[in-house]
Amino acid sequence: MGFVVAAILFAAGCGFQLRGSVEVPPEYNPIFVQSVGGSTVRSAIEDLLVGSKVRLTEDRGEAKLVLRILSEQRSSRVAAVDANGKTLAYELHYVVRFDALDASGQQRVPPQTLDLQRNFDNPDVEVLGKQLEEELIYEDFATDAADRILMRLRAVLV
Repeated sequence: MGFVVAAILFAAGCGFQLRGSVEVPPEYNPIFVQSVGGSTVRSAIEDLLVGSKVRLTEDRGEAKLVLRILSEQRSSRVAAVDANGKTLAYELHYVVRFDALDASGQQRVPPQTLDLQRNFDNPDVEVLGKQLEEELIYEDFATDAADRILMRLRAVLV
């Protein structure tokens, strides 16, 4: 029992915070996230903010900060082929552009681009499983992008 308490105190002392514990100054709360319909990054940002002190609003007029997801793009390119020209691996890319404006429309975070990439093997077997795996990788990209966007917001605003 004493070990658990010591570990919790150590983690709290070093600045460790549980996921979902995002800090944004009160003067920028609530936040409105503007994006195109079906944005996976927006969904990931909303998931990361659950349980935090940051409030999201659906009313842009009420927002003290507008986080704009300017674009999200998925792409892939061939990374490796065999002697017969069959594709063995792809390089997957997920590019997200964003910025942030305060309530008066002044830019608080200039437009920034995140380019996430990962190699994806393409063996001949389990074609359906590979399609699902690719979708899961893109979902991971969206979560990673959301986490990085929130870290950059915090760095600029705090």
